[in-house]
Amino acid sequence: MSETTQSIINSLRNQANAGRESSSKTGDSSLGKDAFLQLLVTQMKYQDPLNPSSDTQFVEQLATFSQLEQMQNLNQTYSNSQAFGLVGKNVIVKTADSSGKSIETSGTVDCVVITNGTAKLAINGDLKNLYTLDQLEQVIDNTYLIKQGLPYIPKKVEATFDKSDPKDISFEVNLGKGETVATDVAIVIGGKAVDEKLVSVKGTTVTIKKEAFKDLENGVYKPALVFNDALYTTITDEIAITVKGEAPAEVPDTGDDKDTGEDPDTKEEPDTGDGTV
Repeated sequence: MSETTQSIINSLRNQANAGRESSSKTGDSSLGKDAFLQLLVTQMKYQDPLNPSSDTQFVEQLATFSQLEQMQNLNQTYSNSQAFGLVGKNVIVKTADSSGKSIETSGTVDCVVITNGTAKLAINGDLKNLYTLDQLEQVIDNTYLIKQGLPYIPKKVEATFDKSDPKDISFEVNLGKGETVATDVAIVIGGKAVDEKLVSVKGTTVTIKKEAFKDLENGVYKPALVFNDALYTTITDEIAITVKGEAPAEVPDTGDDKDTGEDPDTKEEPDTGDGTV
């Protein structure tokens, strides 16, 4: 290959590289495609006539380029379709400021703006600050909103019930908010429901009375809490209660101190039959 041909090809390669850099900044890949075609045409135009390139090579390169272009177009079309499907939905997007700090923005997607073939989201009517699908963090549907108001246990509970010194066990809960707020809770320990009389809810404090544990064998129990919210939220892995010790032995009643109503110092005199009193 002559030096002139090589020089032209190198020049076109530089243009292609510049095009890719420009494309990464603007999001437009058309210049890269043009550079590829120009490079291919130039290669055919300035090929060595004494050693021409095979037609098969040109066909393979064109086929590869065509497949790549179709995949890019299909991907772009799919991305745009996804963007249009977000109109009217609540979303969370994440961006970064000049210092690299992450910033989350949430709101409703009002419309989709196509810029240089790329779909961008307009949130809360702001057409100046648009967001790409790459910046989309989460789509907030009704299920997500409902789950945010469900009852939960803010901190894992680890408690111990000592049979030798029995005491009630209390812990904190969050009863939820909105449409899924709860007002009461049922508790299951060891596969058996605890009598509702032994469970009380005051504010955010749940108390299980000591009588609920007296018949349990020693071991670790994980009570299940069932709240009475609209979805009957059930929590099974946030509480662990260790039951240990032995209940104090009861002193048996022998009847020695039983009150018979008689004076123990009074003894009945036997009847001698002689009439003596």
